[in-house]
Amino acid sequence: MFLSVFDMFKIGIGPSSSHTMGPMVAAARFLQTLRDAPYRFHGLRASLHGSLAFTGVGHATDRATILGLAGFEPERYDHAQAERSLDLIRRDKQVCPDGLPPLAFDPEHDLVFDYGPPLTGHANGMILKATDAQGDILLQETYYSIGGGFVMTESELAQGKATDEGAPVPYPFKTATEMLEMAQSSGKTIAEMKRANEISRNGEVRLRSGTARLWDVMNACIERGLTTDGILPGGLSVKRRAKGIHDVLLAERGMNMNAPHTINDWMSVYAMAVNEENAAGGQVVTAPTNGAAGVVPAVIRYWLDHVPGARASQIEEFLLTAAAIGGLVKFNASISGAEAGCQAEVGSASAMAAAGLCAVMGGTAEQVENAAEIALEHHLGMTCDPVKGLVQVPCIERNGLGAIKAVSAASLSLRGDGTHLVPLDACIETMRQTGLDMSEKYKETSLGGLAVNIPNC
Repeated sequence: MFLSVFDMFKIGIGPSSSHTMGPMVAAARFLQTLRDAPYRFHGLRASLHGSLAFTGVGHATDRATILGLAGFEPERYDHAQAERSLDLIRRDKQVCPDGLPPLAFDPEHDLVFDYGPPLTGHANGMILKATDAQGDILLQETYYSIGGGFVMTESELAQGKATDEGAPVPYPFKTATEMLEMAQSSGKTIAEMKRANEISRNGEVRLRSGTARLWDVMNACIERGLTTDGILPGGLSVKRRAKGIHDVLLAERGMNMNAPHTINDWMSVYAMAVNEENAAGGQVVTAPTNGAAGVVPAVIRYWLDHVPGARASQIEEFLLTAAAIGGLVKFNASISGAEAGCQAEVGSASAMAAAGLCAVMGGTAEQVENAAEIALEHHLGMTCDPVKGLVQVPCIERNGLGAIKAVSAASLSLRGDGTHLVPLDACIETMRQTGLDMSEKYKETSLGGLAVNIPNC
């Protein structure tokens, strides 16, 4: 099993990897299918199902689908160009993707939110259709956005999780137990094994430049969030708080009046800065999802700015370790809130961040595994109940608390020798089972929890 660090950490746009990035990626794949097909197409239609329908407007799924069908992709997204394109599409009722003729598409009629039962494959389903001049369907494909920006067709999903068809990697661990055994027998750290796997597939140059860019985008997102105020879009009138909190923290530090617990506020403000940017539709890095995008960057920034001896040269080690843990969670359970609740998003992110921090602070493979387990265990059962379908409440603050738990988990693991009662594999399996048992009301549908108990929402 191989999931690249660039699978777990993808550069994209907010507010949701499953509901914004995924549909845009699916639309791009559909356009490529049309380019390769021996037909002349005239128009497009799209329908959104399950969680994509119920919380689609709050997550900008409609916007992402329209822009995806117009040829936009998350990593090269240009906000100003997208706004101009949306205006033209609504006016002309057509999209003009590269390599295809103009295609009729009226968002008011050709994009349907289907609030009936979800499609059978996954809670995040969408159907894309291409028609001839008479409106008859020439080509149709069903896509599932399975979390973290990953997209699979109906047939791909039916084939199962093992979709990696590349050359064998040196350390193909599928479980935490295998990971620890390989670390023991090879004498390598988790990051060193992960690095060897990455280089075998993508080469060292891409690894170094790619991980450097990931951190650049993460840190730039933090900085934008720390310097931007105002009201977040979506109708809840949620005020951006990161800038105000950061300004006060800086002032207190200048006056040498920090209480010990203030360090928690620094961790939280870094995470909140990212997730406020995500909620505003800004550029973020999935870590492993958009809804949980603040945890890993916040812990890295905390480590760099507040932990003596931290070195930027170790960021690659942090990201590789975190990606190894995230890959285990995704392969053996889920990183999708629509599939397993927020335990799969912020819980996974906290486990990844705890592992990364433990590694760069000198932890053994056993201590890294312990750190990840502690962080994930104490997110088990966490529901995904975004108010009004927006990735704002409780998501923004939840990332701050996920970062705090990650640091605490890493610290606790470093105080021990790595031996502990609950293996990470057992914790991941428990999270999977809990997700299966969890009511659909609490899995990103906004049909339960906070989403229905906040007045006037």
